Amino acid sequence: MRVFCSFLLIFLSASMCAFYGQTKPPSEEKEVIRVDTELVDVPLTVTDKLGKPILSLKKNNFALFEDGKPQQIEEFTAINAPFEVALLLDTSGSTRADLDLIRAAARTFISSLRPGDRVSILAFRSVIKGDRSVSVPDVVNSLTDDRASLRSALDRVGTGNGTPYYDALLEIADNVFKGNPREEFRGRRALVALTDGVDSASLSGFDSAKEALSDRGVSTYFININTRDFFEDKLLGDCEGAMRFSQAQLRRYYATFSRDSKLERISDFCRLGDFERLAISKKLYEMAELEMNSLAKLSGGRVFPAADLNDARAAFKQVADDIGTRYSLGYYPSNDKRDGKFRSIRVDLKGLPPGAKVRAREGYTPN
Repeated sequence: MRVFCSFLLIFLSASMCAFYGQTKPPSEEKEVIRVDTELVDVPLTVTDKLGKPILSLKKNNFALFEDGKPQQIEEFTAINAPFEVALLLDTSGSTRADLDLIRAAARTFISSLRPGDRVSILAFRSVIKGDRSVSVPDVVNSLTDDRASLRSALDRVGTGNGTPYYDALLEIADNVFKGNPREEFRGRRALVALTDGVDSASLSGFDSAKEALSDRGVSTYFININTRDFFEDKLLGDCEGAMRFSQAQLRRYYATFSRDSKLERISDFCRLGDFERLAISKKLYEMAELEMNSLAKLSGGRVFPAADLNDARAAFKQVADDIGTRYSLGYYPSNDKRDGKFRSIRVDLKGLPPGAKVRAREGYTPN
C-alpha cells in the first residue's frame, strides 16, 4: 500500500508540472518582487521642545509609514555617518561683483563639515554658442573629501552672465548624484544652494528639477540671498542702461501668471513701463521663494534667509550643523507597484519626551 501511494504521488507531481509548464512557485514570485523593489531612503532630523537636535536615538525610536500604512525599517544610520553635498553657488547677476565674499562664505561652510563628508562645487559660467554668450552650470569639481582640492576648486569658481538655476538643479540630480551612492552615503545626500532662486537662463523648468531631486532622496537646503532691492533699482529708468528681464523670465512670467487673464504679452523689454517691470519682478521673486520652500519641505531640508552675503556665512554654519545631526532610515515599500503616483511618508517618534519634533522627507514618486 505504501509503495502504491508513493508511486501515485510521484505521478501526480509530474503531471502537475507538465500541466502548469513554466509557472513559478509563489515563493519565487515574492523574491522577484523583492529584488525589483527599491530601498527608499528617508533623511531626517529630530529636535527637542527647545529646537535643539537630539543626537543619541536608535532605530526603535522611529515608526515609519507610507500612505498611512506601517513599513518595516530595514536600515538605520546614525548622525555620525558622512554626507555627500552638492554646493551650488549662484555667481551671476547681482552677486558677480561679490565673488570674493561668495568664496569666503563657501570656505566657512566647507570648514564646518566633518572629516569624511564629500563635496562637489557648482557655479555658473558663460560660454559662446553660435553668435551669442550664454550661461551654463559649471561642475567645478566632482565629489571629494580632500579639503586642499576643495580650496583649489573655490579659487576656480567663475561667473556667468545669466542664471541657469533650474538647469543646475538637474545637473546635480543627473550627474553629481548619478547612480546609487556607496553604502555609507545611502540616504545622506544634500544640495546646499546659495541663491535668490530667480532663474533667467534655463532650458528646463522647476518641476522637472524638483522631481529629479526628490526621486534621488536629496535633502535640499537654500540660503536665500535677498537681491531684489539691487535688481529692481537697476531695472528702472532708461531702457538702454537698465538691467533687463531675460526672454526666459518673461516667458515664464506670462505662462505662470497670465493664463486666465487678458494681460498683454510683451516680449520687448523697452515697451514695459516701470510699474510693469516692478510687478513682474515681484512675481518672479515670490515664485522663487515658493519653489525653494516647497522643495526644502518635501525633502526635509530648510530655507535660511540671508539679507546679504555677510549673513550667508552664518547661514552656511547653520546648514552644516543641521546636516551633521541628520539620521536616515531605509525601507522597502509594501506597495510594490510602480504606478507613478506620489506617495506620502510619515515618521513618528517613540519613547521621546513631549515636544520632540521630526523633520523628514515627506514623500516620493515611484517610476
